Amino acid sequence: MERRTIGAGGLAVGAVGLGCMPMSWAYSGSRQRGDESLRTVHRALDLGSDLLDTADMYGPFTNELLLGRVLKERRRDAFVSTKVGLLVGEQHIVANGRPGYVRRACDASLRRLQTDVIDLYQLHRADPEVPVEETWGAMADLVRAGKVRALGLCAVGARGGRRTGAGLYDATLRQLQRVQQVFPVSAVQAELSVWSPEALRALLPWCEARGVGFLAAMPLGNGFLTGTLTPGEGFEPDDVRARHPRFTAEMMAANQPIVVGLRRIARRHGEEVTPAQVALAWVLAQGRHVIALPGTKRERWAAQNAAAAGLRLTAEDLTEVSRLPAAQGSWD
Repeated sequence: MERRTIGAGGLAVGAVGLGCMPMSWAYSGSRQRGDESLRTVHRALDLGSDLLDTADMYGPFTNELLLGRVLKERRRDAFVSTKVGLLVGEQHIVANGRPGYVRRACDASLRRLQTDVIDLYQLHRADPEVPVEETWGAMADLVRAGKVRALGLCAVGARGGRRTGAGLYDATLRQLQRVQQVFPVSAVQAELSVWSPEALRALLPWCEARGVGFLAAMPLGNGFLTGTLTPGEGFEPDDVRARHPRFTAEMMAANQPIVVGLRRIARRHGEEVTPAQVALAWVLAQGRHVIALPGTKRERWAAQNAAAAGLRLTAEDLTEVSRLPAAQGSWD
């Protein structure tokens, strides 16, 4: 698989990584099977999708524990990315950026992941009660202690901005400017897909100008861009899409022209090429530091996603994608 670099340190990873969250959090709990998820991680590593993206809050904790079972055997094959800064309660999620908590959380993640170093440690969300420089400084201390190799930041502020038309990633850009003065940012993780291209306006250019890796979260639009979801079929109550305005039957039907367009492009590249692979290839075409992070718990989809790294879209393809209708429906 094509290799791409993250940050000034030149950390190399496969162009398509593996988002591990669906294996134990947020999507269809009845379909989460540990053995199948383990096979999926192994298959992804075999194919060069070595960036494994998780977080301590996924589960909570169970996602890291699952990956630890793989890393115990194959640590050298993997680039491990996990996150800190969010605590999961009964009915709520709260931020915690206190330096002492960051240090304890890192040690706990290392134990669950069964490793002595985290390749990329990301701040999931900044704590409004703690200056972000203090949180980032504690994370930088972990790098100096040899527990972490590089630091990343997850984007905030996009969804609220969609309602107002304001700069969608203004809050993240301000945070990046502040933490960059404390310790270098190696990667930024934010949503980027054919139906959510907002990061292209300011956030991705910021990363490109500084050699910062861009981790494209939800590159398949929570599964919509795969073309495998049927409008009106419904979702399990614990699935985040069950409460998502873009996944009502009406909005899914209204946005089908996007999938139709992706399928049309796929056919030009061969009978085996899928809309999902076109969607991922489009993400990868947005910049040399972009890494796609499609999430899946199925071995079949992990293999299909990895193969997308070899798909090269033509100028005609990219123009056609740019002319697809904008997604309808609120994101909030």
